[in-house]
Amino acid sequence: MAGGKVERRHSLFPDFNDWFNREFPGLPGWRPATAAHSIPVEVNSGDGVYVLRAELPGMDPDSDISITVDDNLITVSAEHSEGKEDKEHSEFRYGSFRRTVRLPGTIPADDVEASYADGILTIRVPMPEEQTTAVRTIPVKRSDRSNGGTAP
Repeated sequence: MAGGKVERRHSLFPDFNDWFNREFPGLPGWRPATAAHSIPVEVNSGDGVYVLRAELPGMDPDSDISITVDDNLITVSAEHSEGKEDKEHSEFRYGSFRRTVRLPGTIPADDVEASYADGILTIRVPMPEEQTTAVRTIPVKRSDRSNGGTAP
């Protein structure tokens, strides 16, 4: 597997995630109770490692953030609870946050490292080494039709 470059999309239309992870037009503040906010991410690769950075300001990495690895998927989940104090105005997002990112190959779960600083979660995933495949020729054996299709 090669360390393929991650494409940055430029489109007239928003990403599918953007359409469904925002408020419905005309209904400010309305979100289904089970909906999780999307987490903005960046993915880079180089020097034998994929680096996923997720924007999660105001989180406690010890209690608010969890990361799971399943085959070639990394899922970042977080929970941000609103404080009890009254606010005159708030544009902060509270509730559940979730983002799943697919990488080009199977993720070696034991070697994944994560750190959190200044509101940014950084996950480092080692890229598996490229497997070189040798080209080989497979001989074709002639079958004997009188013997049920197989040679003696």
